[in-house]
Amino acid sequence: MPVISDELIARIEKYHLKTRSIVEGFMVGLHKSPYHGFSVEFADHRQYIPGDPVRNVDWKLYAKTDRFYLKRYEEETNVRCYLLVDHSLSMSYGSGGTTKFDYARQLAAALSYLIMNQKDAVGLITFADEITNHLPPKAFNGYLNVIFDILLSIEPISTTNTLNALHAAAESLKKRSLIILLTDLLDEPEKLIAGLKHFRFNHHEVLVFHIIDKEEQEFNFRSETQFIDSETKKHVTVNPWQIRNDYRSEFKKYADSIKEECFRSGIEYNPIDTSVPIEDNLLRYLHKRSLY
Repeated sequence: MPVISDELIARIEKYHLKTRSIVEGFMVGLHKSPYHGFSVEFADHRQYIPGDPVRNVDWKLYAKTDRFYLKRYEEETNVRCYLLVDHSLSMSYGSGGTTKFDYARQLAAALSYLIMNQKDAVGLITFADEITNHLPPKAFNGYLNVIFDILLSIEPISTTNTLNALHAAAESLKKRSLIILLTDLLDEPEKLIAGLKHFRFNHHEVLVFHIIDKEEQEFNFRSETQFIDSETKKHVTVNPWQIRNDYRSEFKKYADSIKEECFRSGIEYNPIDTSVPIEDNLLRYLHKRSLY
């Protein structure tokens, strides 16, 4: 089974992911460059896109090819993006037709395709209690197959230690990047925020996709149910209707606290409901992002 469908590819191709903060490099026409006023060395050409400054057009090349190309310089490198995908055992839960992990890796595949399609560099870090794969960002199309192969090969394993994994990832990244984290955030909120702040301290832009199964939020179980912790294997049997209101209140408090802390830290927080088709969630997000 492909990790990303042709239909989803067709729908996302017209969208572009834009960074809101200054990063080292830029995506043509969308990203802001931190380099201004330097006389820098010529590197290569890229095709002109409407809206580009005409002062950078190579008119000699236009005379030869009858096409518009812009001169690029060494500083004008592409954005580096890392996708961080959680595949701890808590991600194996799914009350519907897909698990949180399957949803997350399809979303990661779609974002990889989108980022690569707009000529930016994308890398992949997978983790559970520690980092399990680390692919550096690259920007050639064949690299997508490498990323897809990793996404297809991994399965939920081990317990969650998000703090250690995020710290290790942050320490390994030497240049400012766009960090996209896909996880169910099932860890102590203080640890989660501490790990995310490490990226911000190092001047990365951070986007968090909080992968949520509908029943984790709504708790609409109808009969006496035994709940088993996928990581510790501890279990408890309850009558859901007796604790539903308290559970929903606690879940909302937990999610709101993470959202608020992300906002304070300059981290973009996005809740993702796995009962919503992935195309709808992704396109809704891309549309919102395009309005920034």
